[in-house]
Amino acid sequence: MRVFVALLLVIAAAVASAEEPATAVQTGPGRRVIAADDSTRTLAAIGADGRVEWKLPCRQIHDLHLLPDGHLLYQDGWTRVVEVDADRKPVWQYDAKGNGNAQRGVEVHAFQRLPDGTTMIVESGPARIIEVDRAGTVVREIPLKVDSPSTHSDTRNARKTAAGTYLVAHEKDGVVREYDAAGKVVWEYDVPLFDRPRKGGHGPEAFGDQAYSAVRLENGNTLIGTGNGHSVLEVTPAKEIVWKLEQNDLPGITLAWVTQVRRLPSGNTLVVNCHAGPGNPQIIEVTPQKEVMWTFKDFKTFGNSLPVALVFEP
Repeated sequence: MRVFVALLLVIAAAVASAEEPATAVQTGPGRRVIAADDSTRTLAAIGADGRVEWKLPCRQIHDLHLLPDGHLLYQDGWTRVVEVDADRKPVWQYDAKGNGNAQRGVEVHAFQRLPDGTTMIVESGPARIIEVDRAGTVVREIPLKVDSPSTHSDTRNARKTAAGTYLVAHEKDGVVREYDAAGKVVWEYDVPLFDRPRKGGHGPEAFGDQAYSAVRLENGNTLIGTGNGHSVLEVTPAKEIVWKLEQNDLPGITLAWVTQVRRLPSGNTLVVNCHAGPGNPQIIEVTPQKEVMWTFKDFKTFGNSLPVALVFEP
């Protein structure tokens, strides 16, 4: 009898799940998306059918990774980095208030699990990159150059490159800097304002050079999400812009705070479009010719502050 009742409960749950309406609207082939939003304090997976697969409460977040073993590495507030397994159970965490930061301001806006199993943590405030082991012990420390110190805005996303350098988007400075293992700046790119005046705010009406992300491409160029510059830039080592996606290049779409960017194997570019309002998609895929291939929007599960997303192939 108990088995029969349990089976009925499983069937009922499956039916209820199937009856839940889709929350996401996608154009193009449906894709699974894992994203997080600061305004709704939600980390969630959305299936290719647009329905919510699961949700987790989540505080402030500016970075998110899917690890090779299927675990998620994400941020739960400005000082806490968490790893959860496939069942979304915590298996590791790191508190940035440790390792000498107890009495000083610190925020984390970037982190990365490295091939040797250590975790890179980028600290705004102390202005440093550290690599920590599973016990949270610092095994490497790299100082950062910051012209306009800010606990909240020294950095945004950063990545360790295949060459062993560190590519850091310095938000307040408006500069992308690349560091070697000793902390020496080996390359930097000052995000241009293109002769436009700065304007405050977070939405499409704002403007600046507050860089959010920088990714080193296989061709040696760097792909930059310019934050409130409303654009994506591909820049050569000689600092020449060879591709640019601007605020109003896509028909019917307005770019606002461009956060994470990614170059796909197809050559297309994935763009996370934060603070753009409910009339615009939150994630966009465009071709090199700036044709829109796919968009994602879910203002029920998420809101107007979605800065991070993992997008799976159809």
